[in-house]
Parts: sequence; C-alpha cells; structure tokens
Amino acid sequence: MLHRVSRAVIVRPLLETPVRPNHLTALRLVTGLAAAGALALGYHPWIAVGGGLFVVSMLLDRADGDLARLTGRTSPGGHVFDLVTDSLCNSLIFVGLAIGLVGSDLGWWAILLGALAGGGVAAVLFLVLRVEAAEGQGAAGSPSAGAFDADDAMLAIPGAVWLGLSLELLVAAAIGAPLFALYFVWRLSRRS
Repeated sequence: MLHRVSRAVIVRPLLETPVRPNHLTALRLVTGLAAAGALALGYHPWIAVGGGLFVVSMLLDRADGDLARLTGRTSPGGHVFDLVTDSLCNSLIFVGLAIGLVGSDLGWWAILLGALAGGGVAAVLFLVLRVEAAEGQGAAGSPSAGAFDADDAMLAIPGAVWLGLSLELLVAAAIGAPLFALYFVWRLSRRS
C-alpha cells in the first residue's frame, strides 16, 4: 500500500529530476528522527506531529528504493544506507515513544519496553544484513499479501498514536519485536 502511494506522490514526479535515491534516504532519516523526537516530548500536539512525520518517513522509505530501480541508480552502498536508515528510524521511533511515556502508568519501565522494541527491530536488520551478505541483496525479503507488504505493519505506530493507544502499542511492540526477531532466526535456520 505504501509503495503505491509513494510511487504516485513522490517517485513519479521525481523521475526526470536530479534528485537521487540517497537524497530520499537522507530525508527519510531526518523525518524519522524528527518523528521520534516529537513523540519523546510526550504531549499534544507533538504526539500527533510525530505520527504524521513517521508516515512521511515511511513513504520516503518506500520511495527511495522505487526511485533507484526506476532510474537505474541502484547500488550496494545505497542499499546498505537504506537498510541502516530503516533500522535507525524504526528502532528509535519506539525509543521516542517510550521516552514520551515515562510520565504514564509505566513510569521508567517505558524505557525498558522501548529498548526491547527498538532492539528487536535492530536485531532483524542485523539478520537481514547477514543473510544478504551470504546470499545476495533481497535474499531476506519480507512476503507481500496483495497490496500490503509486511513493512506496512509499521502504519500501526501512527495509527495507535493518533488513537491514544501509545502505551498499548509500546507494550505490544516490546513483546512482538523480539519475538519476530526470534522467528526470523528460526526461519533463517531452516533455510540452511
């Protein structure tokens, strides 16, 4: 879903411009860090702004790869830059969310939950990089179902934030992200 939107709104208008995929990746990094920072403030309107910035960041994440493929500007370095940027943004969004929730019923436990969620996301990236080093770029790709990719699940973050479900999201991510990392290890072990 995000791929279709980013291709129509971001990529197609940029095809005949000097904008390079790494420009979009850098902008994704800036918007992702800004989203985490806004969520870390822990109060409105910054929570809503953080959710919006994260949606923009996710659209830019989809756009950089599409722009690279459609313009023939793919590169191993750009791919690694994209993966590392994704990991930072997707990990730090949970850390920012956790910092913003220190004043909630979770108290300082929110930081531990944010670290678990962010660490699970970072662990998956580390595993993806290892698989791709051994088997080639894209070897550890996520499955798609119709118009939805597995990474579209990250839309739950801004959705939960906007619905006032940040605390519940953090708890679920602190359980789910490490479990997904373990599942990923299991899945990869079965491939060998």
